[in-house]
Amino acid sequence: MDGKVREVTKVSSKSSAGIVFALMAGYSMVYMDKSMVSTAIIPISQQFNLNSGQAGLIMSLFFLGYSLMQIPGGWLADKIGAKKVLMLSLAIISLFSFAFGAVSGLMLFMVIRFFAGIGHGGYPPSVSKAISSNFPKERRTFIQSVILSTSGIGGILAFTLGANLISQSWRLGYLVLGSLFAIALILVGIFVPKDVQFAKKQQTVAIPFKKVIANRNVLILFAAMLLLNFLLYGNISWLPTVLAQKFDLAITQVGYLLAVNAIFQTIATMFAGILLSKLFLGREKGFILGATILSAIFVVVFVLSTNLILAMTALVLLSMISVSAFTAIFTLPHKIMDSTIIGSAIGIINTGGMLGGFLAPMILGQLINLGGGSFTIPFGFMALASILCGLTVLTLKNGGKK
Repeated sequence: MDGKVREVTKVSSKSSAGIVFALMAGYSMVYMDKSMVSTAIIPISQQFNLNSGQAGLIMSLFFLGYSLMQIPGGWLADKIGAKKVLMLSLAIISLFSFAFGAVSGLMLFMVIRFFAGIGHGGYPPSVSKAISSNFPKERRTFIQSVILSTSGIGGILAFTLGANLISQSWRLGYLVLGSLFAIALILVGIFVPKDVQFAKKQQTVAIPFKKVIANRNVLILFAAMLLLNFLLYGNISWLPTVLAQKFDLAITQVGYLLAVNAIFQTIATMFAGILLSKLFLGREKGFILGATILSAIFVVVFVLSTNLILAMTALVLLSMISVSAFTAIFTLPHKIMDSTIIGSAIGIINTGGMLGGFLAPMILGQLINLGGGSFTIPFGFMALASILCGLTVLTLKNGGKK
């Protein structure tokens, strides 16, 4: 290898499975939290007389904290190691989950969700760093997609366990959630190794952070993720409210419907990883564009449907296709960027996503208020953002590590 010695310590099947299991456990809780708040906000709004704009602020402040921590979280994962950042993130989220279930009042809800978002912000880039450190390049896209499938698992937990707990007491729901995060913290502590195992025993030139943040492809994926998350997190934030109001359903009924949706979403994420590793390898841009256009169509069909079966069919297809686009964007850095900067790159890209998550509930809440309670305009806005995401990805440069 040009006179350079590379020493690689192979991860055994047993330890590999343990790493994936621990990372999936944490990610499941992360997505459970993101989804569960959209159900909890219904009884919270009723108890504290909050309007759609105020409810949107509670959800948006979470994503503001999330977005602010993405870049520092990725930088820390590159500098001090993924495991430390993973454990710190889970500890912070657990603490503020307990706190959210204990307080009352709009300002306290907003502040606590902001700091919960800070905790969440370190998790995704640290997971990507852990994958890059512990698995060979040819396996990373598939491993990342398997771990991302926990978005569906987290949704299932949120809309079954979470919804049932919330129907009894939303405070009880967050007591249980905080406990589950503590368990995930323990699993990461046990199974995720401290040291980088796939490492080069050679001198490498460090890539300055300012060069990473100026990377053309990083900036394009930042913008694409922001636009896509107008759809993804707008959907997550307002789906329970839309279904409950439009079809006069109870919280538990909404929960079961969304749990079914989450099951299909989980399957789609794993299937997307296989497609992206095999059939669409090198053709990811076309895959993303097609997925975002179809997502826009199905979000319009969903919001215009007056029949519950038609609406749920459109929602399932929307969720499966949009999460496939997300998986494609999120796994692209493993293919086009140096592994030494993967944590920082993912942190920057996901900052765009979380800014979309911050803006979406707030903007959509105001659009709902302006429309007199109608969901047509905000969901049309989400459809437009989805199409713009696909068009943005077309501007990526292939093989762009520069």
